[in-house]
Amino acid sequence: MSRATPLRSTPETIEAAAQVGLPAIFDAIRRRFEVPEAFPPEVLAAAERVAADPLDLPTDDLTDVPFLTIDPPGSMDLDQAMHLERDGDGYRVRYAIAHLPSFVEPGGPIDLEARRRGQTVYAPDIRTPLHPPVFSEGRASLLPGQITPAYVWDLRLDGNGEGVATSVRRSLIRSVDRLDYAGVQASLDAGAADERLQLLAEVGPLRLALERARGGAALPMPEQEIERTDEGFELRFRPQLPVEDWNAQISLMTGMAAAELMIEAGVGILRTMPPPTEEALARVRRQAAALGVAWPEGLGHGEFLLTLDRRDPRHLAVIDAAAVLFRRAGYTAFDGQAPAERTHSGVAAPYAHVTAPLRRLVDRFGLVVAEAVSNGREVPGWAREALPTLPEIMAASDKRAKGVQRACTDAVEAAVLAHRVGQTFEASVVDRSEKGPSAVVQILDPAVVAIAEGDARPGEHVTVRLASVDPANGRIELVIV
Repeated sequence: MSRATPLRSTPETIEAAAQVGLPAIFDAIRRRFEVPEAFPPEVLAAAERVAADPLDLPTDDLTDVPFLTIDPPGSMDLDQAMHLERDGDGYRVRYAIAHLPSFVEPGGPIDLEARRRGQTVYAPDIRTPLHPPVFSEGRASLLPGQITPAYVWDLRLDGNGEGVATSVRRSLIRSVDRLDYAGVQASLDAGAADERLQLLAEVGPLRLALERARGGAALPMPEQEIERTDEGFELRFRPQLPVEDWNAQISLMTGMAAAELMIEAGVGILRTMPPPTEEALARVRRQAAALGVAWPEGLGHGEFLLTLDRRDPRHLAVIDAAAVLFRRAGYTAFDGQAPAERTHSGVAAPYAHVTAPLRRLVDRFGLVVAEAVSNGREVPGWAREALPTLPEIMAASDKRAKGVQRACTDAVEAAVLAHRVGQTFEASVVDRSEKGPSAVVQILDPAVVAIAEGDARPGEHVTVRLASVDPANGRIELVIV
């Protein structure tokens, strides 16, 4: 199975991809991973009822606050909206998150079906949603112009971006601007953005600096998108925009605030990841040294990864090896006493998933806990009882979602290369393979990562020949020549 990295398609490759029947392959992948199909009739009927008549709307009214959303173009299930303003020498960030208890009755058909699904599953042709779109893309979504129930986090920051006060309450809000990343970045670059966005461009870098100071780390892997076009499917590289990192920092800050509330109350569910082992760190250090990539003594792995350039084959090989540092993430539920292991090493702080309840099951429960704790109330029994069941549900749904995404990407990569069997490509070796005399290589043009038969060392430049392609099984066979 190939490992996906950026691939820019041409009209010729798009046409080739369309000719091999990718939609049928995607259907087969969904069947293989047992992705749920249509919602049962009783779930759809319940969804229609709550879309027309929500269960429990907040009475607090914040519809005068001009919230905005930033999402990919065309998104309908909008989980988050934000508003930023100055607060003395610091900042006030209000972050609104969709309020699912207004639409999902505990123990009801929508709830039970959501527990079966776990999360939204994305494929290039369709997405399989966690909740029925009749409300998750309508009345419950933070779409502009409509009054929507939400959890509103009120986060006060000092001049350095450090949190000094947190509260969360249920409120009615009305988003006024529906924006996308590229548009926001363009307006900021042109100096035409309003104050809310200008403040995001201030707070985001401050929070990134705090993350680095804490020892946070992220793997700078190249990002790949599969886009459906009129002709078929296109694999392309979309550079990460600064505003995406800043937006992510608002979400991370909210998740950290939620974790603090849960830990203080001794009840909740955290997203945890243990720090990398000394063995894993030593392995990546050896790889860097072998490739001639300097890793200064005393520099943490998070700071080191920030120095790497994805365009440099030697650095790319180190990035590939560094994936071993980001393993064993999971969910830790607790009730009565906070767990000893409570930190997410990538965030370098306790952290909880609470910002995507329309697309991820665990967030609904984390939000219920955090809001109750923030307001001095008992956590509802139905939420408390569900906490121990969530880690297993989320682990299974994570495995399914990642498996579908990986298999679909492999299929598209193979389809795009189907008409180029026998051709040779320049490539860089990023790792040794565990299977016989072979290596993991990245083809430079088009950019695909796969295993190639033959012996070579990481960091070397080689020429590989495309021996065969099997789009149905997502297989690419390469030979080092």
